[in-house]
Amino acid sequence: MTVTTRFAPSPTGNLHVGNIRTALHNWLLAKQVAGRFLLRIDDTDAERSREDYVTAIRADLAWLGMVPDGEERQSARFDLYEGEFQRLVAMGRVYRCYETAQELDLKRKVLLGRGLPPIYDRAALALSEADHAARAAAGEKPHWRFLLDREAAIEWQDGIRGPQHFDPAKMSDPVVRRADGSWLYLLPSVIDDVAMGITDVLRGEDHVSNTATQVQMFAALGAAPPRFAHEALLTGAEGKLSKRLGSLGVAELREAGIEPEALVALLARLGTSDPVDPALDADALAASFTLSHFGRAPARFDEAELHRVNAGIVHRLPFARVSHLLPDGMGEAAWGAIRPNVEHIGEAAEWWRVVTGPIAVPVLEAEDRAYLGAAATALEQTGADWPALTAALKEATGRKGKALFLPLRQALTGMDHGPDMAALLPLIGQGAALERLRAAN
Repeated sequence: MTVTTRFAPSPTGNLHVGNIRTALHNWLLAKQVAGRFLLRIDDTDAERSREDYVTAIRADLAWLGMVPDGEERQSARFDLYEGEFQRLVAMGRVYRCYETAQELDLKRKVLLGRGLPPIYDRAALALSEADHAARAAAGEKPHWRFLLDREAAIEWQDGIRGPQHFDPAKMSDPVVRRADGSWLYLLPSVIDDVAMGITDVLRGEDHVSNTATQVQMFAALGAAPPRFAHEALLTGAEGKLSKRLGSLGVAELREAGIEPEALVALLARLGTSDPVDPALDADALAASFTLSHFGRAPARFDEAELHRVNAGIVHRLPFARVSHLLPDGMGEAAWGAIRPNVEHIGEAAEWWRVVTGPIAVPVLEAEDRAYLGAAATALEQTGADWPALTAALKEATGRKGKALFLPLRQALTGMDHGPDMAALLPLIGQGAALERLRAAN
């Protein structure tokens, strides 16, 4: 059986890092065995779903290199849900209820006051057809609950959490359809997983209780459940779930100069004990992706670490990958010289301005200004050859180390640090370098 995973976002907002991590892990799980990764747009909420968010979800996945092998939209599958729902009605596995939210809240408080689990008492099962007819005549519309089999223990081997056991006698029958006919998440998701041939569901640990009820829904529909794995949720660097993580999306990351390869490299390993390695590409990450390496502790997302990983990625990017992002006139040699000194591609423009000028003339001591006069004379003989220039100056002046190199760098770049001068000086060129040395002299 072909391993088939899915990512099922609701188009009610932009993807954030937690969503992206879920999508990535499902993509890697399928990719490592040449399986299928599907996108399911969960747009049953007509009021909140927006088409521009659907477009943004597709664009974000494409930017990260995660192109789905297929796409489904729940809004186009209502006929399928209705057919399966009616089958469950005929089987007696869903039933009509009329309690208001206030009535249910009161029931829960009473049970808690008695020290009992606050589960639904199934009072609606006692209603006769005459009762239902009377409520319908009065204009009341029912919501629908799935009838759990309280005699059948719910168990599955979770890919991350290990053996899972739930007692359905201590669980409420979940509402699966509202009184207005709209669907809640649980049942349509199961129907889709069956119809789409989903073999593996990898999602956050906040879905564990959903899985417990859905295991019985699969059985009621005559289908074997997929393999489930629930990973720990993300926390921020401060050690708790931050609001920023809930809003930090691709647009913000791109604006901050984060490359897609960096985000993939970090999120692929987040939650495991495996080291984050900027040198690994998607194929290598997929090959090493193992659910058993995920721990139960919350996964810590640190933006500072993301920027460090980004620097490691940028330092490996070839010119062909970045050429369209570099300033006009900056060629492959310039990128090779500047690349080790940038954390984000956008910083290359700052170093390119150092090459093209103008630069601020440094304020130097008198003896350093005299030294730069000698450097200008030497440069006329050596050309834009840093080793030859510094060797000539060392022999002529007796300087060495910082005294030899720093005044030259300051005069030629206006900076105390930066790219290797052996690579930078040829880019500046002999003529411009002479002008800078003389200006600082």
